[in-house]
Amino acid sequence: MTVVIGFEGSANKIGIGIIRDGEVLSNPRRTYITPPGQGFLPSETARHHRAVVLTVLQEALQQAGLTPADIDCVAYTKGPGMGAPLLTLALVARTVAQLWGRPLVGVNHCIGHVEMGRLITQAHNPTVLYVSGGNTQVIAYSERRYRIFGETIDIAVGNCLDRFARVIKISNDPSPGYNIEQMAKRGSRYVELPYTVKGMDVSFSGILSFIEEAANKMLASAECSAEDLCFSLQETLFSMLVEITERAMAHCGSQEVLIVGGVGCNLRLQEMMGVMCKERGAKLFATDERFCIDNGAMIAQAGWEMFRSGQVTELQDSWITQRYRTDEVEVTWRD
Repeated sequence: MTVVIGFEGSANKIGIGIIRDGEVLSNPRRTYITPPGQGFLPSETARHHRAVVLTVLQEALQQAGLTPADIDCVAYTKGPGMGAPLLTLALVARTVAQLWGRPLVGVNHCIGHVEMGRLITQAHNPTVLYVSGGNTQVIAYSERRYRIFGETIDIAVGNCLDRFARVIKISNDPSPGYNIEQMAKRGSRYVELPYTVKGMDVSFSGILSFIEEAANKMLASAECSAEDLCFSLQETLFSMLVEITERAMAHCGSQEVLIVGGVGCNLRLQEMMGVMCKERGAKLFATDERFCIDNGAMIAQAGWEMFRSGQVTELQDSWITQRYRTDEVEVTWRD
């Protein structure tokens, strides 16, 4: 049996998870939360990660009931992500690997999400919608690569939601996207927003600029409520995502959709995607916040797959990269 520990810290969440042959043994996590109206800066996020990383590591081992001697491989997020937080966790993972005398594996963050989704849902060969604070991609596997069929051409969908949350001063606890989702449930009036799909790609910056400018005016004049704006933004963004996902399914002849990434927890997105899948006779797979939101177990799972297929990252090659494309990785563990 192969046991892999995974270190994740590409954004404002730090997680360390342990996987043993497809079984999640532990998956503790901490989140750096800023005051309403503020985002998180790389340097401050890295400082948060440094302050708690040893505590989280101890928790991961204790919850799994393991010692360092039981670990076969150390996996870490190589990228993409924010430079300073990525570097912090990479340094810890490198140090741990050397102290414990274990091989190291650098994992693509996006592929970590995909492999965790496949493990938890048991989806066979799905079209994947990967939606988070830093990434928005429609992905499908073909010939030893995760191919990108469509993506954002500017900002990620999660970033769009987070930045709108700052405009109307929504709390960042537990996350701005979650709080927008709850407010949207109380919204009733749809405010028309720009709908920008360009072939297989999407653009969210124009929608954000429009709603940022309109929000204060509309709220001040009582033309609509903050809840209405949250509802309208979600409906527009998610409709765009469903459209490009369906188009990718048609191209691939796929009958499965898997939603991964932090925004994938959103029940309204899952509902809208479910309607599309039902109309196509397809099946929807999604997970909850334990595995959608950035976590260490997903890095451990991807690392487990890579390690078992013979991939190891030599110490001199164990750098990080903020720009690490999903389709750069050779997928040696799938047929």
